[in-house]
Amino acid sequence: MKNNNIDNIVSISKELLSPIFDRIELISEQNTLRVMNAFAEFSVSDAMFAATSGYGYNDRGRETLDKVWARVFGTESAIVRHSIASGTHAIAVGLFALLRPGDTMLCVTGTPYDTLAATIGVKKPSPSSLLSHGVHYRQLELTADNDFDYPAIESALAERPRIVYVQRSGGYSQRTALSCEKINKLTAFVRRQSDAYVVVDNCYGEFTETAEPTADLLIGSLIKNPGGGMAESGGYLCGREELVALCAERLTAPGVGGEIGATLGQNKALFRGLFYAPHSTAQAMKTAVFAAYLFDKLGFDTAPRYNDARHDIVQQVHLGNADRLLAFCRGLQAASPIDSHVTPIPWDMPGYDHQVVMAAGAFVSGASIELSADAPMREPYTVFLQGGLTFESGKLGIISAAKAVLGQ
Repeated sequence: MKNNNIDNIVSISKELLSPIFDRIELISEQNTLRVMNAFAEFSVSDAMFAATSGYGYNDRGRETLDKVWARVFGTESAIVRHSIASGTHAIAVGLFALLRPGDTMLCVTGTPYDTLAATIGVKKPSPSSLLSHGVHYRQLELTADNDFDYPAIESALAERPRIVYVQRSGGYSQRTALSCEKINKLTAFVRRQSDAYVVVDNCYGEFTETAEPTADLLIGSLIKNPGGGMAESGGYLCGREELVALCAERLTAPGVGGEIGATLGQNKALFRGLFYAPHSTAQAMKTAVFAAYLFDKLGFDTAPRYNDARHDIVQQVHLGNADRLLAFCRGLQAASPIDSHVTPIPWDMPGYDHQVVMAAGAFVSGASIELSADAPMREPYTVFLQGGLTFESGKLGIISAAKAVLGQ
């Protein structure tokens, strides 16, 4: 250990991290401006918060939220629904909407996140997977410097895949998130070479830069960054108009698509969450920077480092053994606003190959924009930290986790 005096490290962190926090706050201001401009452009009003039931025909709030979302994310169209159960559900909707038997899905970011691997069917046979529906799957790894392998991609594009799939965040791998610049370059490359659709899992990355990636379809979860800590559930798909229409028909039914779906009083939370999202994301990024700084000074490897550029809200801390990993989660849980008395233990979480431990004292179950940490119980025993609705509470949670790891 470099230095185990946590209080001393914390006392000098404010001045050293101030320039980094200033840059994060500038991103938040610029993103807030684009959200506010979209709200004004489409005349968001109190009347749009009214609940609809049944089929939800002519729900002005739902229709306007889709338009606002598309404008904020820089796309032609969007479908935003509280009824989408998770980010994986949203991605599954997009993949099943665009892929047909005989088509190939080309993943260019290595092994996808555990739950999506099950959706594809590359881990366990399932009559519900893409592979069981006659879809082919091919996977390419990123280069050693965390970039796309363009020669390999060019060769694979000659086989005419239907989808080129990008996972922006690293999942449970050891890599860090991909920047919008890298994804935009890939999208331009694919469009020059083929007519394949570029589909991006944008989870954890929204509002961490001043624009979202360029792609044919962007997909994410509302209980992560773009829900701003207000959304109780939900997901989004946005991109080219004809592709979003296909996704809407997959989510509901052909012929009705995005024209139905009762909002049940959730519109206000989704609008308000989008309004909060740039600020909430900035708070999470500041929490991640602080965590990286503190654990770096305590002698642990972190990714990204505290002074690295960030393209999602996820912070990796490599703890080296199971005892430290569990201690970290216990410390974080003890400093959570909800269920602080609960002790996290590993369990057989659906969709994962290994037991997973999670610390998440959140107002919304599983909300990754709230301070949480999770990890598969396998080497190198890396904990994946994300969220923090306020930096003040996030900082306290990180300090508590550090003291638990050191046995203080």
